[in-house]
Amino acid sequence: MPDALDATPYDALLLLSFGGPEGPDDVVPFLENVTRGRGIPKERLKEVGQHYFLFGGVSPINDQNRALLDALRKDFAEHALDLPVYWGNRNWAPYLTDTLREMVADGRRRILVLATSAYASYSGCRQYRENLADALAALEAEGLEPPKIDKLRHYFNHPGFVEPMVDGVLRSLADLPEDVRDGAHIAFTTHSIPTAAADSSGPVEAHGEGGAYVEQHLDVAQLIADAVRERTGVDHPWRLVYQSRSGAPHIPWLEPDICDHLEERHAAGAPAVVMAPIGFVSDHMEVLYDLDTEATAKAEELGLPVRRSATVGADPRFAAAIRDLILERSAVERGQEVTPCALGALGASHNVCPIGCCPSRAPRPAAAGVDSP
Repeated sequence: MPDALDATPYDALLLLSFGGPEGPDDVVPFLENVTRGRGIPKERLKEVGQHYFLFGGVSPINDQNRALLDALRKDFAEHALDLPVYWGNRNWAPYLTDTLREMVADGRRRILVLATSAYASYSGCRQYRENLADALAALEAEGLEPPKIDKLRHYFNHPGFVEPMVDGVLRSLADLPEDVRDGAHIAFTTHSIPTAAADSSGPVEAHGEGGAYVEQHLDVAQLIADAVRERTGVDHPWRLVYQSRSGAPHIPWLEPDICDHLEERHAAGAPAVVMAPIGFVSDHMEVLYDLDTEATAKAEELGLPVRRSATVGADPRFAAAIRDLILERSAVERGQEVTPCALGALGASHNVCPIGCCPSRAPRPAAAGVDSP
């Protein structure tokens, strides 16, 4: 048996995710949770929900989180890391507040949080921290003593996140017809967000055009493109593009959209494109519909061969990366010197979100930050 690994002072890990409907009757209530406070009529939500209804009203994200939970528990057991793993969602069952209540009942007092978002942005980090603060306040209002919560750092450039995506791109290239393979372009995709949110993403010193959100994605795209070149001997052209835009049309969002990019690549004579969804941890609805359905249909209309590479999902290397991040953060909390593991030009992200990091339009309390209550 391996020597037991030390996660003190932490006594639990919380997998915190977005959530998704698990049947047709869940779709509109789920979307009401997602859009609460925006005054969107139910009829409009039914229209938006058509993407889910195409797949039986079921988002794949919950099953993918269950698979990740299994992978984490298996990895921890194999490496003698005695750290129980819980799961809570922002917008659907199991709800975050319910899970934290369960953790308190189980005696958990010092909790590490793994969010299923690898990059800095309001929706990918700060909003999760705001949800955590809301849940902790709800527990306190019930007379419970809230636990202390810390959030694992952004893991976009950890080898255990990057290497599975490299393999996914290589598999997709190998699956293309041989006569178009070497000339294939790579479209690295991520969720589009308002340009104002991108410009203010990350710590204050990273703010500017695209902010940390774009900078981090570009760093990962370069890492993958370099690895593909080293392993194949082919230097594939690539670009960071965006998908899944929502919101009012007059508000600027990050561009180009993947479908527009496919049209542009086809017009420029690209023989094929690999779509690599580096902005997503798993193959949830944005991947399933926006890439596998909508973008693939656009490519077929153009006569452009495309393949979509895999996300990280429950890859054992990703589970091992989470273990590594837990041990790294635990050692830091115990006052030990740590060399964080990170690839690329940007280095390891901060452990504690500083003041002004990924600000919201209307300031709200957020847990696990320098400015947390």
